[in-house]
Amino acid sequence: MMIITRRTFVKAAAASGAALVLPAAAPGAPPAPVMRAVPSSGEMLPAVGLGTWITFNVGDDPVLRDECAEVIAAFFAAGGRMIDSSPMYGSSQPVIGYGLEKLGRPEALFSAEKVWTSSAGDGPAQIKQSRRFWGVPRFDLVQVHNLVAWETHLETLFAMKADGRIRYVGITTSEGRRHDLFEQIMRAHPLDFVQLTYNVVDREAEERLLPLAAERGMAVIVNRPFQQGALTRQLQGETLPDWAAEIGAGTWAQFILKFILSHPSVTVAIPATTRVDHVRENVMAATGPLPDAAMRERMAAYVRDL
Repeated sequence: MMIITRRTFVKAAAASGAALVLPAAAPGAPPAPVMRAVPSSGEMLPAVGLGTWITFNVGDDPVLRDECAEVIAAFFAAGGRMIDSSPMYGSSQPVIGYGLEKLGRPEALFSAEKVWTSSAGDGPAQIKQSRRFWGVPRFDLVQVHNLVAWETHLETLFAMKADGRIRYVGITTSEGRRHDLFEQIMRAHPLDFVQLTYNVVDREAEERLLPLAAERGMAVIVNRPFQQGALTRQLQGETLPDWAAEIGAGTWAQFILKFILSHPSVTVAIPATTRVDHVRENVMAATGPLPDAAMRERMAAYVRDL
């Protein structure tokens, strides 16, 4: 496990272009989340997004669809922008579309989708169908999901970017899978985004992928920040350390997210939730102070020793 010193921490932040930007909040308004730059364009994104794996797979249930729409509304109200989904996520795509339509198509939306089909020739049709589900004219970002048929899908995505049909291209992995191949693709292709798993206990990405993203000028999206809820459930009965207040972490979820967001290569974390209070809590993790390198190691050691 790589130990990040203060010097390397600052150096990586400068190299990645992911320096913190703290926007001013209007008087009486909730604090605005930290903004991070997309290295390939300079576009600024709030550092906490919204994942939809499992949580938005609610089918046609009208009550659950409205609850998802309320989560989306609270997410935008808190200052969020990036919503991430995939054809793999059941009914999540049309549920997102329902929520966006109900909210009047918020202009702040940064749409992050994936192509996920082993039939490389079906990629364009799948992306078109996903866009219809969302009800958007084009996606901001399309990623090759878990590297399925990645060679052909990347050709498709780069051609779509060149034609202006999407804005950014990326690849994803999760749960620490296929990092060697992931690294090879990062080195060989001009990706705008990479998406991977990273949190206070899953730190393998620190060894090669996060430094490489900084070196190559790629934005990093962090998935499964709470290990699909397993990590927060495990910590639920444990005492949050008093010194967590030094970084403004009032809950375990904020503790974990602040650890993730404090890595200089990370652009956006995308926790998923079904609850309005949780989405507000998650976005609030991107406000206030973030841990420095020494605090990060203290946080990791505390969780490891529980």
